[in-house]
Amino acid sequence: MLYTDLTKRALKLCFAAHKDQTDKSGLPYVFHPFHLAEQMPDELTTVVALLHDVVEDTPYTLEDLAKLGFPQKVLSSLARLTHDPSVPYLDYVAALKKDPIARQVKLADLRHNSDLTRLDHVDEKARQRAEKYVAAIRLLEQPDGDL
Repeated sequence: MLYTDLTKRALKLCFAAHKDQTDKSGLPYVFHPFHLAEQMPDELTTVVALLHDVVEDTPYTLEDLAKLGFPQKVLSSLARLTHDPSVPYLDYVAALKKDPIARQVKLADLRHNSDLTRLDHVDEKARQRAEKYVAAIRLLEQPDGDL
């Protein structure tokens, strides 16, 4: 992982925000954003990967992150990655194509979330969720003209 002042700040916030959360197998949730961050090629994508679920799944807001000194480019990508439940899922995913950072992080997120080997028990709900994620991956991998 790339270690800069900004990525270290994001690592600390990611851990603080998710420290009491677990994933569907009971593992510490922070392993998920850490896994995504390890795949990212630069500072901004690393920071966004670390923080990609903070606004959606914790009490932190984009305003809180701005007060903590995260740059507007990070905040913009995080805003795109935060799914508004009133927006249909595939419409939300398609909108991510407009932001290369959000698109790259979401692809890594979807690939990790669709890995059923992470789960202790794979039921029909898990299979359906993975199918939805595979459809989202296909959508994000389409050339921009194919929206």
